[in-house]
Amino acid sequence: MTFPATLYPLTFEIGGAPRAANIDTLIVAGWTGRDLSAVEQHISELAALGVQRPHAIPSFYRVGANLLTQAGTIDVVGSHSSGEVEFVLVSLPNGLHVGVGSDHTDRSVEAYNVTVSKQMCPKPLSRELWTFADVAEHWDELVLRSWVTRNGARALYQEGSVGKMLAATDLVARYLGRRGVLPVGMVMYGGTLTAIGTICGGECFEIELHDPVRDRRLQHSYLARSLEFAD
Repeated sequence: MTFPATLYPLTFEIGGAPRAANIDTLIVAGWTGRDLSAVEQHISELAALGVQRPHAIPSFYRVGANLLTQAGTIDVVGSHSSGEVEFVLVSLPNGLHVGVGSDHTDRSVEAYNVTVSKQMCPKPLSRELWTFADVAEHWDELVLRSWVTRNGARALYQEGSVGKMLAATDLVARYLGRRGVLPVGMVMYGGTLTAIGTICGGECFEIELHDPVRDRRLQHSYLARSLEFAD
């Protein structure tokens, strides 16, 4: 049976002005590193948690667009989830835009099925977006960072250049199977960096995409509220 597309409304801030948008598709890209040795390092990180190797590099996971959230608190089951800072491509009627998001993932579920784990947690996303054309020429100079607060202690969790991952245009081409643009209403998470230290969860995650050329930042933070298991 074919179901009609469901539209999920979000409000973004672009150039200081609010813009309403309807999102119908969410894609989470994985294993997107340009340096295959770095990709192998991330695969090894996850293998230590019991996660099987991906069938394809890069991989694209379709998950429910209803998981997108700009809220300051998300609910997760148990204490086995963690965030991952990623650049996010958002295709709107007036063109392609860039945000920063977190592919918050249930690590215990990831150990037996990556696709299911992607569907288990909300996907935090910044309210503010940049126009892609404004950063396209210096794309590789953008910097991703994340911090985790665990048991009250805040620490840098990830940091690195966007240039370590497939460029946005290349990533879109890999997904479409040709050069082109993302369909309007689609959001794509672009993959993440390796963690500084071990992969771990916490009560608060902070994410940032820094543009040193224009001296500006996209930022978002959220609390991960752990729900207790039922007896």
